[in-house]
Amino acid sequence: MPRIVPVLDLSRFEQGASERRTFLADLRSASRDIGFFYLAGHGISWADISEVLTASRRFFALAEADKLAIEMVRSSQFRGYTRAGGELTKGKADWREQLDIGVERPPIAQGPGIPAWTRLQGPNQWPTALPELKPALLAWQAKATAVAIRLLKAFALSLDQPEDAFDPIYRDEPNHRMKIVRYPGREATGGDQGVGAHKDGGFLTLLLQDDNKGLQVDYDGSWVDVDPIPGTLVVNIGELLELASNGYLRATVHRVVTPPAGIERISVPFFFSARLDATIPLLELPDELAAQARGPASDPHNPLFRDVGTNVLKSRLRSHPDVARRHYADLLEPETRAG
Repeated sequence: MPRIVPVLDLSRFEQGASERRTFLADLRSASRDIGFFYLAGHGISWADISEVLTASRRFFALAEADKLAIEMVRSSQFRGYTRAGGELTKGKADWREQLDIGVERPPIAQGPGIPAWTRLQGPNQWPTALPELKPALLAWQAKATAVAIRLLKAFALSLDQPEDAFDPIYRDEPNHRMKIVRYPGREATGGDQGVGAHKDGGFLTLLLQDDNKGLQVDYDGSWVDVDPIPGTLVVNIGELLELASNGYLRATVHRVVTPPAGIERISVPFFFSARLDATIPLLELPDELAAQARGPASDPHNPLFRDVGTNVLKSRLRSHPDVARRHYADLLEPETRAG
């Protein structure tokens, strides 16, 4: 059976006009047909990949007290550690433990007229028991950001737009974030939902997997495995690109299945998105592409064209109700506020 999720080599984007044209056509096809692809030729070395995976395993091997010292509930920015079962997708627990980090920026002073989403800006939490984790993850964040920006320029060109078409949406203050994630084996979980079926809300997700399976993508109503290929990243389209292209590009539902008993899975997803104060443009596609645009199939309760920051905040409040009750009780309905 042919591989459904294709492998694209980003180095082709810089190999001359003819090779660039075929790469852009392949990129457009993969992103329209399935919304997922493996990315080779991204320029991140095997040593860098090994470093971030090793640092992730060392974090999850820490004593529980060291991890809980930076528990997410302590952060109004939704940064920090979450125990397995502590995050929800569509109201159901995801069986993974994870550390969320975002862009290191000073918090925004709050007061009358300041949008609630501004509370999302601020510092990360780092474990004192593992000081080498911070430089390792921030270095990975910088490398992934550079790859994501190269890809966005390629996407713009593939849609017959100026190469810098997306620059104003993320320039200066992009809202990217990342996680390191550990999926415990099935003997240690409450079910097979590592992460429930969902779409990603940003521009692009760049995922680093270890050697273990679990990621699946919904392709024409069937779940297709996206098994690890060493040295590659898995890229998927987020809802912002789907919206901006009027559904020409495809944000695809995906999930992670809990590993078998006795196996743990480590992954490092990086989510590249717009500034929280951005408005997403509807691109004017050439007639040939516009005729094939299907319109966005995004969540109708997540109108990401406007109020990006507000909708990002709403998503966080739904997925982390413990953080919501502690730091955002003023925004919640009374019954939700009480828990």
